Amino acid sequence: MADYPSTPAPAHSGRFWVVTVAALLTVALTFSLGQWQLSRAAQKQALQASLDQKKELPPLSHAALLLRQEAISAELVDRRIELSGRWLSQQTVYLDNRPMNAKPGFWVMTPLLLKGSDRAVLVQRGWIPRNFEDRTALAPIETPDQTVTLLGRMAPAPAKLYAFKGAETGSIRQNLDIPAFAAETGLPLIVALVIQIDPASDGLQRDWAAPNTGVDKHYGYAAQWFGLCALVLGLYVWFQLILPYRVRRSTQQVNKKV
Repeated sequence: MADYPSTPAPAHSGRFWVVTVAALLTVALTFSLGQWQLSRAAQKQALQASLDQKKELPPLSHAALLLRQEAISAELVDRRIELSGRWLSQQTVYLDNRPMNAKPGFWVMTPLLLKGSDRAVLVQRGWIPRNFEDRTALAPIETPDQTVTLLGRMAPAPAKLYAFKGAETGSIRQNLDIPAFAAETGLPLIVALVIQIDPASDGLQRDWAAPNTGVDKHYGYAAQWFGLCALVLGLYVWFQLILPYRVRRSTQQVNKKV
């Protein structure tokens, strides 16, 4: 009688050891990838804890910023800050293709000349919707001439979108390179700093997305890798150990009856 096609390989056959080695390598790989994702999640949790700690700190003062303007570092990103100064509205830039609440529009970026200083910072003031009939028709923005006091957070530079052209000029742009903008305008910008200000009643929308470290994403990836690891291990145990044992036992029972 011909062998049943699904009969497992004998315990010491070449195929058995090939399958065993492949299964062990796959289990080791998927388990290590799951562990790596957990370590990434731990790093992101530490980052989130740092962000939460920064929220509890008092806002950095105007004077403190001026004292350390040459030592602005990534550690200050997301730190609260309070500034006073005068808008340089003639240098306002509108960053195109920046949606908010799933609506197309512009981010409004205006330099602020700091009070009692010759230095300026670039302020991400808010968002305005786009005019679909005329891209250059920009909604009016209330910009006081007198000194203003702003409360906000230190934010990363605006993310760059893909652009077909080279360096952009004018008030409407796809991207804004802060050092290049400082050189272009001659403004004494603190180039390592962008201020994203809090909501206010000036007609601009400021539904800024909260910083997301992506911890849940890494836990999800870890679960997938550990699940695949368990699946491979379970299939190996079933097809290479349990099933051969059941086949041998069934064969022995048949032979006894015969």
